[in-house]
Amino acid sequence: MNITAQDVNKLRKMTGAGMMDCKKALTEANGDFEAAIDLLRKKGQKVSASRADRETSEGSVFVKTDTNGHEGVLIALNCETDFVAKNENFQALGIEILEQAVSQSPGSIDELMALSAGDLTIGEKVVDLIGKIGEKIEISAYERLEADKVIAYIHAGSKLGVMVALDGSNGSDVDAAGRDVAMQIAAMNPVAVDKDQVDSTVVEREVAIGREQAIAEGKPENIIEKIAAGKLNKFFKENTLLNQTFVKDNSLTVSKYLESVKQGLTVKDFRRVAIGG
Repeated sequence: MNITAQDVNKLRKMTGAGMMDCKKALTEANGDFEAAIDLLRKKGQKVSASRADRETSEGSVFVKTDTNGHEGVLIALNCETDFVAKNENFQALGIEILEQAVSQSPGSIDELMALSAGDLTIGEKVVDLIGKIGEKIEISAYERLEADKVIAYIHAGSKLGVMVALDGSNGSDVDAAGRDVAMQIAAMNPVAVDKDQVDSTVVEREVAIGREQAIAEGKPENIIEKIAAGKLNKFFKENTLLNQTFVKDNSLTVSKYLESVKQGLTVKDFRRVAIGG
């Protein structure tokens, strides 16, 4: 069967695949467009499998809150190169995945990949784009938060996204304060909201390091534990959000800053997702 340039262009517009790939698929499918689309999708699956061991250190973070600001959703869509991360089709896929995550509330990345989005699942759409672009693409993060107020923040370049869940807003406008705290999280990368949320293994490690440093410095044995406790407190101050020095006003901690905005305002939880780190 003679495959015309018009046929190839039509399939290219339908799928976004390359010209030669479209011509080959139409030839193999004897001009049947639906069969040709299936062949291109299979090609996408083959590309996906062949690039499974590739690193995806580039990409974009996408985040959205509901109209009331009570719930936020964040996804990270990764690829191999920054060139693809800026691709219009890649960005459109990220937005579509985010919208489906917001509307259907899947419980995990696997459930998100299985969601229907038109005629295809999210997972199939990812595979299709892999076939068109020729790079490995994957969802590396999917996070949800619910609170009195959820504030979303995307750092320049969309390589880092933050959601911060605030409690105690009681209907007040705390968006500016929430954004300040989200920017603090982006810059300072705290390990937890407060010291009681730090993993016990991390606490034990920090105490052990403090103890070993005190011994190495020749400190008297009767004050070694006190020194180790002091170093642990310093770790909490530097690495837990509410105890960190507020970057916009060094006279305040983040906790005191929020209290100055509204009595009882505090951080319930947060998520920080960075592409490539």
